[in-house]
Amino acid sequence: MKKSQKHDANLQKNTTLYFQIGLIVCLLAAFGLLEMKFETTIPKEYTIVVPDDPVTISVEKFKVYEEPKAEEKPKPQKKKVLLIRDPKIVDDDHVMKEALGIVTPEQNTSSETLIDPSSINPGEEPVEPEDVPFISIETAPIYPGCEKAKSNEERKKCMSKKITKLVQRKFKGNDIASDYGLSGKQKIYVRFKIDKTGHVTDIQTRSPHPKLEHEAERVINIIPKMTPGKQRDKNVGVIYTLPIIFYAE
Repeated sequence: MKKSQKHDANLQKNTTLYFQIGLIVCLLAAFGLLEMKFETTIPKEYTIVVPDDPVTISVEKFKVYEEPKAEEKPKPQKKKVLLIRDPKIVDDDHVMKEALGIVTPEQNTSSETLIDPSSINPGEEPVEPEDVPFISIETAPIYPGCEKAKSNEERKKCMSKKITKLVQRKFKGNDIASDYGLSGKQKIYVRFKIDKTGHVTDIQTRSPHPKLEHEAERVINIIPKMTPGKQRDKNVGVIYTLPIIFYAE
Protein backbone atom coordinates (compact mmCIF):
# COMPACT_ATOMS: atom_id res chain seq x y z
CA MET A 1 0.00 0.00 0.00
CA LYS A 2 1.04 3.50 -0.77
CA LYS A 3 1.41 5.92 2.04
CA SER A 4 -0.89 8.96 2.02
CA GLN A 5 0.81 12.12 1.29
CA LYS A 6 0.81 15.12 3.65
CA HIS A 7 -1.22 17.27 1.23
CA ASP A 8 -4.06 14.78 1.08
CA ALA A 9 -4.27 14.68 4.86
CA ASN A 10 -4.66 18.47 5.05
CA LEU A 11 -7.60 18.38 2.61
CA GLN A 12 -9.45 15.81 4.67
CA LYS A 13 -9.03 17.85 7.82
CA ASN A 14 -10.28 21.12 6.22
CA THR A 15 -13.39 19.60 4.63
CA THR A 16 -15.41 20.03 7.80
CA LEU A 17 -14.25 23.63 8.17
CA TYR A 18 -15.20 24.51 4.64
CA PHE A 19 -18.63 22.93 5.07
CA GLN A 20 -19.33 25.00 8.19
CA ILE A 21 -18.20 28.20 6.54
CA GLY A 22 -20.46 27.55 3.53
CA LEU A 23 -23.41 26.74 5.75
CA ILE A 24 -22.92 29.97 7.71
CA VAL A 25 -22.75 31.98 4.47
CA CYS A 26 -25.96 30.37 3.21
CA LEU A 27 -27.76 31.12 6.47
CA LEU A 28 -26.63 34.75 6.42
CA ALA A 29 -27.80 35.12 2.82
CA ALA A 30 -31.20 33.60 3.67
CA PHE A 31 -31.54 35.85 6.74
CA GLY A 32 -30.66 38.88 4.68
CA LEU A 33 -33.32 38.00 2.12
CA LEU A 34 -35.94 37.58 4.82
CA GLU A 35 -35.12 40.97 6.33
CA MET A 36 -35.45 42.77 3.04
CA LYS A 37 -38.74 44.75 2.60
CA PHE A 38 -40.49 44.50 -0.74
CA GLU A 39 -42.84 47.43 -1.35
CA THR A 40 -45.36 47.50 -4.13
CA THR A 41 -45.75 50.94 -5.57
CA ILE A 42 -49.42 51.85 -5.93
CA PRO A 43 -50.08 54.67 -8.32
CA LYS A 44 -51.57 57.71 -6.66
CA GLU A 45 -55.06 58.91 -7.59
CA TYR A 46 -55.13 61.22 -10.52
CA THR A 47 -57.35 64.28 -10.55
CA ILE A 48 -58.81 65.22 -13.89
CA VAL A 49 -58.96 68.94 -14.31
CA VAL A 50 -61.79 70.11 -16.53
CA PRO A 51 -61.05 73.38 -18.23
CA ASP A 52 -63.42 76.26 -17.63
CA ASP A 53 -63.93 76.90 -21.30
CA PRO A 54 -66.39 74.47 -22.95
CA VAL A 55 -64.97 72.20 -25.54
CA THR A 56 -66.28 72.92 -28.96
CA ILE A 57 -66.59 69.96 -31.25
CA SER A 58 -66.75 70.81 -34.87
CA VAL A 59 -68.65 68.48 -37.15
CA GLU A 60 -68.14 68.56 -40.82
CA LYS A 61 -71.09 69.11 -43.07
CA PHE A 62 -73.02 65.99 -43.70
CA LYS A 63 -75.95 64.96 -45.83
CA VAL A 64 -78.86 62.76 -44.68
CA TYR A 65 -79.15 59.69 -46.72
CA GLU A 66 -82.37 59.51 -48.64
CA GLU A 67 -83.64 56.46 -50.35
CA PRO A 68 -83.92 56.91 -54.07
CA LYS A 69 -87.46 57.59 -55.14
CA ALA A 70 -89.11 55.18 -57.45
CA GLU A 71 -89.28 56.46 -60.89
CA GLU A 72 -92.72 57.74 -61.66
CA LYS A 73 -94.34 56.10 -64.58
CA PRO A 74 -95.24 58.54 -67.27
CA LYS A 75 -98.96 59.18 -67.44
CA PRO A 76 -100.55 57.84 -70.57
CA GLN A 77 -101.29 60.64 -72.93
CA LYS A 78 -104.80 61.03 -74.15
CA LYS A 79 -105.33 60.20 -77.67
CA LYS A 80 -105.88 63.18 -79.83
CA VAL A 81 -108.81 63.05 -82.16
CA LEU A 82 -108.04 64.43 -85.51
CA LEU A 83 -110.90 65.57 -87.69
CA ILE A 84 -110.44 64.17 -91.07
CA ARG A 85 -113.80 65.22 -92.42
CA ASP A 86 -115.36 68.66 -92.14
CA PRO A 87 -118.21 68.89 -89.53
CA LYS A 88 -121.76 69.04 -90.78
CA ILE A 89 -123.55 72.25 -89.82
CA VAL A 90 -127.30 71.92 -89.00
CA ASP A 91 -129.70 74.79 -88.48
CA ASP A 92 -130.90 75.35 -84.88
CA ASP A 93 -134.50 74.09 -84.64
CA HIS A 94 -134.92 74.50 -80.83
CA VAL A 95 -137.90 76.67 -79.88
CA MET A 96 -137.55 78.80 -76.71
CA LYS A 97 -140.68 78.82 -74.56
CA GLU A 98 -141.52 81.81 -72.40
CA ALA A 99 -141.66 81.09 -68.68
CA LEU A 100 -145.27 81.92 -67.75
CA GLY A 101 -145.07 84.99 -69.89
CA ILE A 102 -142.95 86.86 -67.29
CA VAL A 103 -140.59 89.42 -68.69
CA THR A 104 -139.74 91.58 -65.69
CA PRO A 105 -139.99 91.01 -61.92
CA GLU A 106 -142.69 93.67 -61.70
CA GLN A 107 -145.04 91.50 -63.77
CA ASN A 108 -144.86 88.78 -61.09
CA THR A 109 -146.64 90.97 -58.50
CA SER A 110 -150.23 92.02 -58.18
CA SER A 111 -151.87 94.97 -56.47
CA GLU A 112 -155.03 93.00 -55.74
CA THR A 113 -155.52 91.65 -52.21
CA LEU A 114 -156.21 87.95 -52.48
CA ILE A 115 -156.44 87.16 -48.74
CA ASP A 116 -157.90 89.35 -46.03
CA PRO A 117 -155.51 89.38 -43.05
CA SER A 118 -158.43 89.88 -40.65
CA SER A 119 -159.93 86.60 -41.83
CA ILE A 120 -156.86 84.61 -40.74
CA ASN A 121 -157.43 82.75 -37.48
CA PRO A 122 -154.11 82.34 -35.67
CA GLY A 123 -155.56 79.41 -33.79
CA GLU A 124 -155.98 78.78 -30.12
CA GLU A 125 -153.04 78.40 -27.79
CA PRO A 126 -152.06 74.80 -27.06
CA VAL A 127 -154.00 73.43 -24.15
CA GLU A 128 -151.69 72.61 -21.28
CA PRO A 129 -152.26 69.29 -19.57
CA GLU A 130 -154.29 69.56 -16.40
CA ASP A 131 -152.63 66.65 -14.65
CA VAL A 132 -148.86 66.11 -14.64
CA PRO A 133 -147.02 63.04 -13.27
CA PHE A 134 -145.10 63.69 -10.09
CA ILE A 135 -141.82 62.61 -11.67
CA SER A 136 -141.98 65.30 -14.40
CA ILE A 137 -143.58 68.23 -12.57
CA GLU A 138 -141.60 71.46 -12.87
CA THR A 139 -142.52 72.71 -9.39
CA ALA A 140 -143.48 69.90 -7.04
CA PRO A 141 -146.22 70.35 -4.41
CA ILE A 142 -144.92 71.44 -1.01
CA TYR A 143 -145.88 69.11 1.82
CA PRO A 144 -146.32 70.79 5.23
CA GLY A 145 -142.89 70.82 6.87
CA CYS A 146 -140.96 70.86 3.54
CA GLU A 147 -141.05 74.63 3.09
CA LYS A 148 -137.29 74.94 3.68
CA ALA A 149 -136.45 72.74 0.69
CA LYS A 150 -134.88 74.96 -1.96
CA SER A 151 -134.66 72.91 -5.13
CA ASN A 152 -137.42 70.96 -6.84
CA GLU A 153 -135.66 67.65 -6.20
CA GLU A 154 -135.40 68.43 -2.48
CA ARG A 155 -139.12 69.18 -2.34
CA LYS A 156 -139.90 65.88 -4.07
CA LYS A 157 -137.72 63.88 -1.69
CA CYS A 158 -139.17 65.63 1.36
CA MET A 159 -142.75 65.02 0.20
CA SER A 160 -142.15 61.32 -0.51
CA LYS A 161 -140.47 60.88 2.86
CA LYS A 162 -143.36 62.53 4.71
CA ILE A 163 -146.01 60.45 2.93
CA THR A 164 -144.07 57.23 3.57
CA LYS A 165 -143.81 57.96 7.30
CA LEU A 166 -147.53 58.77 7.46
CA VAL A 167 -148.48 55.48 5.84
CA GLN A 168 -146.14 53.50 8.09
CA ARG A 169 -147.75 55.02 11.20
CA LYS A 170 -151.42 54.87 10.19
CA PHE A 171 -151.74 51.81 7.97
CA LYS A 172 -153.17 48.83 9.90
CA GLY A 173 -152.43 46.08 7.43
CA ASN A 174 -151.43 43.43 9.97
CA ASP A 175 -154.71 43.76 11.82
CA ILE A 176 -156.68 43.25 8.62
CA ALA A 177 -154.48 40.33 7.59
CA SER A 178 -155.01 38.58 10.94
CA ASP A 179 -158.80 39.20 10.84
CA TYR A 180 -159.18 37.78 7.33
CA GLY A 181 -156.50 35.11 7.40
CA LEU A 182 -154.08 36.82 4.99
CA SER A 183 -150.42 35.77 5.07
CA GLY A 184 -147.24 36.43 3.17
CA LYS A 185 -146.35 39.39 0.99
CA GLN A 186 -149.20 41.82 0.34
CA LYS A 187 -149.13 44.60 -2.26
CA ILE A 188 -151.50 47.55 -2.49
CA TYR A 189 -151.15 49.90 -5.44
CA VAL A 190 -152.38 53.42 -4.68
CA ARG A 191 -152.77 56.30 -7.12
CA PHE A 192 -154.11 59.74 -6.21
CA LYS A 193 -154.06 63.33 -7.41
CA ILE A 194 -153.02 66.52 -5.69
CA ASP A 195 -155.35 69.00 -7.39
CA LYS A 196 -154.82 72.68 -8.21
CA THR A 197 -155.86 73.66 -4.71
CA GLY A 198 -153.46 71.24 -2.97
CA HIS A 199 -156.08 68.71 -1.80
CA VAL A 200 -155.81 64.94 -2.32
CA THR A 201 -158.50 63.67 -4.71
CA ASP A 202 -159.24 60.80 -7.15
CA ILE A 203 -157.83 58.06 -4.91
CA GLN A 204 -157.54 54.73 -6.72
CA THR A 205 -156.47 51.50 -4.99
CA ARG A 206 -155.87 47.91 -6.08
CA SER A 207 -154.98 44.95 -3.84
CA PRO A 208 -155.76 41.22 -3.36
CA HIS A 209 -158.41 42.01 -0.71
CA PRO A 210 -161.04 44.81 -0.65
CA LYS A 211 -160.41 45.56 3.03
CA LEU A 212 -156.79 46.42 2.22
CA GLU A 213 -158.01 48.81 -0.49
CA HIS A 214 -160.35 50.55 1.97
CA GLU A 215 -157.57 50.85 4.55
CA ALA A 216 -155.18 52.34 2.00
CA GLU A 217 -157.83 54.86 0.91
CA ARG A 218 -158.47 55.80 4.54
CA VAL A 219 -154.76 56.49 5.16
CA ILE A 220 -154.33 58.57 1.96
CA ASN A 221 -157.27 60.76 3.01
CA ILE A 222 -155.28 61.72 6.12
CA ILE A 223 -152.65 63.48 3.98
CA PRO A 224 -152.93 67.22 4.78
CA LYS A 225 -153.47 70.00 2.30
CA MET A 226 -150.32 70.99 0.38
CA THR A 227 -149.13 73.89 -1.72
CA PRO A 228 -150.19 72.86 -5.26
CA GLY A 229 -147.68 71.98 -7.92
CA LYS A 230 -146.98 74.24 -10.88
CA GLN A 231 -146.26 73.68 -14.54
CA ARG A 232 -145.20 76.75 -16.56
CA ASP A 233 -146.08 78.94 -13.57
CA LYS A 234 -149.65 77.64 -13.46
CA ASN A 235 -151.26 75.47 -10.80
CA VAL A 236 -151.87 71.96 -12.11
CA GLY A 237 -152.96 68.62 -10.75
CA VAL A 238 -150.13 66.24 -9.88
CA ILE A 239 -150.52 62.47 -10.15
CA TYR A 240 -148.77 60.55 -7.36
CA THR A 241 -148.31 56.77 -7.32
CA LEU A 242 -147.59 54.97 -4.03
CA PRO A 243 -147.10 51.19 -3.76
CA ILE A 244 -147.68 49.84 -0.24
CA ILE A 245 -146.01 46.49 0.49
CA PHE A 246 -146.10 44.63 3.81
CA TYR A 247 -145.65 41.06 5.02
CA ALA A 248 -148.52 39.53 6.93
CA GLU A 249 -147.57 37.02 9.63
